[in-house]
Amino acid sequence: MSIRTKVLQKTGPQEPFRITTIERRAPRPDDVVIDIKAAGICHSDIHTIRNEWGEAHFPLTVGHEIAGVVEAVGESVTKFAVGDRVGVGCLVNSCGECEQCRNGQEQDCLQGNVGTYNSEDVDGTITQGGYAQKVVVNENFVCTIPEGIDFDVAAPLLCAGITTYSPLARWKVKEGDKVAIVGLGGLGHMGVQIAAAKGADVTVISRSLRKEAEAKELGAKRVLASAEDPDFFKMHRGEFDLILSTISAAYSLDDYLGMLKPHGVMSVVGLPPEQLGVNMGRLIIGGKVLTGNNIGGIAETQEMLDFCAEHGIGAVIEKIGVTEVDQAYDRVVEGDVKFRFVIDTSTFDEVDVLA
Repeated sequence: MSIRTKVLQKTGPQEPFRITTIERRAPRPDDVVIDIKAAGICHSDIHTIRNEWGEAHFPLTVGHEIAGVVEAVGESVTKFAVGDRVGVGCLVNSCGECEQCRNGQEQDCLQGNVGTYNSEDVDGTITQGGYAQKVVVNENFVCTIPEGIDFDVAAPLLCAGITTYSPLARWKVKEGDKVAIVGLGGLGHMGVQIAAAKGADVTVISRSLRKEAEAKELGAKRVLASAEDPDFFKMHRGEFDLILSTISAAYSLDDYLGMLKPHGVMSVVGLPPEQLGVNMGRLIIGGKVLTGNNIGGIAETQEMLDFCAEHGIGAVIEKIGVTEVDQAYDRVVEGDVKFRFVIDTSTFDEVDVLA
């Protein structure tokens, strides 16, 4: 039997969100039904549902930062039981058989993974995301949220947390490393906390010092304002072992590569709309690395959640109700949020279905 649930849905890129009901696919033997308690708002949700990354499948519910409680399990499920605290991120399935899936890199599935929303599900329908009361997910794409992390601050970890944890783990950031986090938004504020917890000497690079106090509260040793001195990049040449760029606006890769030490790494997780050119000499001289990173696999996502629980890390959030999401989207685009909006899904109970 299918699962009926209230959701926030758009019928087109310019339409407001409406509260309606949809039918989730009938749970399979290896599925988990999750009662959603909190859903984070990621900028990817906005790009997708506004058709900024291509034409989306409407009507559509987005959201891939999901935290909740297991409500029911299929007869073949072995990893979870009713009442478990769980989370779901950007993926809800993959082929499970290719080299990347076998290596725990489901995000790079060679057959094409299944995104939490706007993808073709196993039954041929379009996946609908976490701005909802309930979701049905294969058990292999569900993670345990450890005790001690509240659902609302845990939800953004399922995207923003793993997106920044994965490159810091991949490049083995350790105590004493000089790490720069470029941008202090939804991604950047997680990168600061995770790098600091690994013992790194963390610097935040922003256009101004407007968020200096917040950055230091999160664990940064200092904040540098890139727009306030024309000689900024010259002054800080060769300082960092690793630079993690979270910004999605256009910028000069050459300038930031110049801030790396020889053999340093610049990892890009923000996605600017423009093509960014690079002078190959910046890489060759000093043997530097320029790389990207796209979330992480399910095992690494669980590793990240456990790490955050161990170190007392959670997202810094503004909690909103289901009727406030349109305004929240505008504020995200304007950079007016510290640092992640999270939807309190209990507020669905306060609003009637509109359509």
